[in-house]
Amino acid sequence: MGAIKVHEFTTVDGVVDAPMWTVDYGFPEDLAASIGALTASSSGILLGRTTFEMFAPAWSTRTAEDDEGAPFFNETRKYVVSSTLADAEAVWQNSTVVGAYDAGRLRALKDEVDGDLYVSGSATLVRALLADGLVDELHLYVYPLAVGTGIRLFPDGAPRTPMSLLGAEGLSNGVAHLTYGAPAAG
Repeated sequence: MGAIKVHEFTTVDGVVDAPMWTVDYGFPEDLAASIGALTASSSGILLGRTTFEMFAPAWSTRTAEDDEGAPFFNETRKYVVSSTLADAEAVWQNSTVVGAYDAGRLRALKDEVDGDLYVSGSATLVRALLADGLVDELHLYVYPLAVGTGIRLFPDGAPRTPMSLLGAEGLSNGVAHLTYGAPAAG
């Protein structure tokens, strides 16, 4: 049984929406290594439809020469949570639609996949996974800026979600990598 490991780029004010603001901070080696450690244990990628549709054209044509992450994104089995997408394989190789969000189906998928499931972006999916207790590790890469508006991982009115800090590291570009898991049993 694998774990679901979520990776989100976020601002200090919690915005995770289309993180174009990350460009100003570069992609230094320690950031690449940190994300690489996440993907190294993963044998599947779990994505919401919107993120899948953004990632597919961006990654499907990249090679290892273009980006060292390309083989992971292109060769790894992708599971897309969607009630509207019919044929993910036609859009991006090694892609399967698992259907509309169903916590039971995703629990079963965790058991079926040999290794971890990596989630990037997919805020709507991640909110549901968090609410259903399916996120084993939440990796927040917190960029040192506030943007004021945009999609937040924890929007106003979201339920209280206690977590335990599993790790914290400062990266060379000023980003804080915070890792959270389920709260420790009391």
